[in-house]
Order: sequence, then C-alpha cells, then structure tokens
Amino acid sequence: MERHSASPCETLAEQYQALLEVAEAISVHRDLHELCRDLAQRLPRVLRVNFVGLCLHDPGRNVMRLHTLQANVPAEIVGGHEESIEDSPSGLVWQTQQPLLISDIASEHRWPKITHLMQEDGINSFCCMPLTTAVRRLGAIGFASLQKGVYGEADMEFLQQVSKQVAVAVDNVLAYQQITELKDKLTKEKLYLEDEIRTEHNFEEIIGESAALKRVLKQVEVVAPTDSTVLIQGETGTGKELIARAIHSLSGRRERTFVKMNCAAIPTGLLESELFGHERGAFTGAIAQKIGRFELAHQGTLFLDEVGDISPDLQSKLLRVLQEQDFERLGSNRTIHVDVRLVAATNRDLAQMVADKQFRSDLYYRLNVFPVVVPSLRERPEDIPLLVRYFAQKYARRMSKRVDTVPSETMAMLSKYHWPGNIRELENLIERSVILSQGPDLHVPSGELKITASGPSNGVATLEAAEREHILRALQEAHWVIGGPSGAAARLGMKRTTLQSKIRKLGISRQT
Repeated sequence: MERHSASPCETLAEQYQALLEVAEAISVHRDLHELCRDLAQRLPRVLRVNFVGLCLHDPGRNVMRLHTLQANVPAEIVGGHEESIEDSPSGLVWQTQQPLLISDIASEHRWPKITHLMQEDGINSFCCMPLTTAVRRLGAIGFASLQKGVYGEADMEFLQQVSKQVAVAVDNVLAYQQITELKDKLTKEKLYLEDEIRTEHNFEEIIGESAALKRVLKQVEVVAPTDSTVLIQGETGTGKELIARAIHSLSGRRERTFVKMNCAAIPTGLLESELFGHERGAFTGAIAQKIGRFELAHQGTLFLDEVGDISPDLQSKLLRVLQEQDFERLGSNRTIHVDVRLVAATNRDLAQMVADKQFRSDLYYRLNVFPVVVPSLRERPEDIPLLVRYFAQKYARRMSKRVDTVPSETMAMLSKYHWPGNIRELENLIERSVILSQGPDLHVPSGELKITASGPSNGVATLEAAEREHILRALQEAHWVIGGPSGAAARLGMKRTTLQSKIRKLGISRQT
C-alpha cells in the first residue's frame, strides 16, 4: 500500500492553530477506536508523520497495549498488540517520563524485534513522547516517518504540546469507558437486586417442619458461613433456588449481589457470553460491550441453576474460572480477576453423567464440594398443609380476597397426592384455586388431581417413587450394606457406584 507523508504547516503560528483545531476535534470522542481513527486523519496536518503508535499501559497485565495508526489511511488501525514494558521504547518512555528520539532506526539496537518490524514498514526515524496528564501516566505516543532525521531537538517542545492534547483526549475516553462500564454494572446489579426484593422467598419463608427439610436447613447453616462451592440436587420444583438464596443470606457475602442464571434457559451459543461477557465486535451482533454474570457477582454469590445442561466445551472454561478465579471476556485477552462464591443446582444425576462421559469428572468434583439434596414434596407430606395455607394466604392478599379456611376433605386430598411437580406444582394449583374461590373456603379443582393421581393399583403414582421404594426395601433387607456379595447393590443387580448415585438422587437416608 502506498504511504503518503503530509507536509508540515509552513509557520509555527499555523502549526499551533492547526493543533488547536485537532485538540478541539478529538476532545469530543468517547470511544477509543473512533479517537484513533480521528488521530490518524488529523495528526498529519501538524506533523511530518507516516505512522502514529498509541501505547497505553494496561495495569491489569502490566504491559503496553499498542494501537498503530497509518497516517491518511484510517482503515489501517491495528489494536490490541501487547509490548513488554522492559523490552519496548514505549515502556521505557512510560517508566522514565522522558522523550525518546531516534534519527536513524538502523542504528538502534536496544529493541531489535521492534526496530526490525519498523524497518519492514520502511520507517527510518522515530520519536516517542510520554502520554501523561496531571493525574496519571497513561502510556506513550510514538511518531514515525519514512525519512531519516525528520525529528530533532527543536521539535521536542511542539511534540510535547501534541502529546499533551492527545493525553487529555485519551484520558477523557478512558474515563468515559470506565464510567460507562460501572454504570452498566450498577444497572445490572440494580436489576438483580430488584428481582431479589420482588422475590418474596427468603430463608425465613422456607415453609415446613418435616425432619427431611430440617436436615437440609441444618446443612445450609453449616456451609453458609464458608466460601465453599455448594451443589444443590433435587427434582424440579423442590425449591433449589430458595436454598441457594438461604446460603447467600447466611453468608458473609449477604450485603453483595446474588446473581442467578438458568443454564438450560439460554442457548448454548450465548451461554459463554452470558457467563463471561464480551467485547464489542467479538462476534456478529456484539454491538456493545457486555458484562458477564461472573463479573456481576464479584464479591457476591453466583447461582448456576441446571448446571448439568452446560455443554462439554464450556465445562472446561467454567472449571478454569472456579480454580483460578479469573477469565477473559469474549474478544479480549485482558484477564479479569473475580472473587465469587458459586452455588450450583441440578435435577440431573451428575455422577451418572460423569460415568456416561457426558460431564467432566474434574468439574463434577469441583462442584460437589458440599452436596445438598433437597427432598421432594412427597418425602415431606407433613409439610403440605403448611404450604397450602401459606400459598392460599399469599395469593388471597395479592388478589384482595378473603380465604380463611381449607376444607378438611380438600386438605386430605392434597396431602395424599404425590406432586410430581413438587412445590411449584402445588403453588400453581393453589393460585388457581384462589382465583376460583368465591367465598371464605378454598375451592380446589379436584378433578385435575384425581386424573393425575390415579396410579397403579399398588398406590405408587410415579416410576421414580416405585424405584425409591424398591431401593429402600433392598437397603433395609441388606441392613444398609451397599457393597459386597450380600449388599443392596448385588440384590438390585447394579454397580455399587450406580446405587450410591441413585441414593443421592432420590434423597434416601437411613432415617427415611
């Protein structure tokens, strides 16, 4: 590509007048990429320059990040290259805050790799100035020419003025970007907090007095004060998110954000972006920077629901974040460190998925630091009357109705039902019942329950309930010995590890 060199302004007054116009023009920019484009077009009006190198210090990685601008060819902008502070002219200038003047590139041997690349581009003279404001050192700006000896000592004062104007513009852009990122993060945190406030469920409103539920709440009290990862297992609708919120509420992070994400509700192609965020232009449709859930949950708790639905290729990236507590946004090579407490939940058998090569074993062990199994509603039938009354009053208040009593026959029918959809199904039914109720008595559409509850003649309503009863009987007959020739696994004709997995999934314990 042919390179053009612009002639400098004829008089010093014209130079400073042109510099003033450049300063006014670049000061309005709020985007670094657009600022670079404008500099590439305007700086040749005041300087003899073919290339401009804008090197900004990255405090996170402690490197100089280079943006190369080719004069008069604004499309030729290359950003994101890194230069070591110790092995680059920009790093030297940033450290010493002293200008660097090279009249003949061929005679410079301190940075052989960089000077070789300059010579390949035809550069023969180079000048680098500190990019500094009254508040902070931003980096350095380099001016390069195809001619030898273009820049001399007499040019230093004017180049310093140019650098000062560019520094102010860059500082404004970086400050604006930081404010935008913080505003975006605060907006998202506000939405999460509002969602948390709108959610009426908290630790005090986990309804129930059953032994099965009390065991789970005891586990919550034990693990909550730690920062350990918790894996909550249980059927759909058992209230796994409530348990996660209880862990957060009892932890030292309760004043920070509780961020939740349902991994099954987000398309696989977008899940990585949701977790880690992305930079503008990282992929088609990425028109703006996005902050991911891990970054939003910094110093708080991240709840990943349905973690068993994460694809294998993303499992390795999740494992790395859990181990290292750092990641990069999509389209960026800048490492972001976070302090996040992870609580995961699933209704799938992760141990079996590991055995079937569908889930990474190392990620499973990393998630399964402290497992909590939430019992199904049919395992805590004594809690059903409490839940019915709670939901009835909740929706009656919301609908400005008066529902005072639940008929005994209605309560008996609800207590005998096996609730395959667990508490979620119960809550939805009670809401519908309140809508249908015209007087002080709760009117439940019993026809729906009769159809669903009519199971086999032995009274078992679901295959899972039958399996649980079968395993429980085998365990009792084997005196709760799982392995060995006379153990429950041998009686059931399955591997010991498979039986252990099913016991965890079905929430079977010796006190059951």
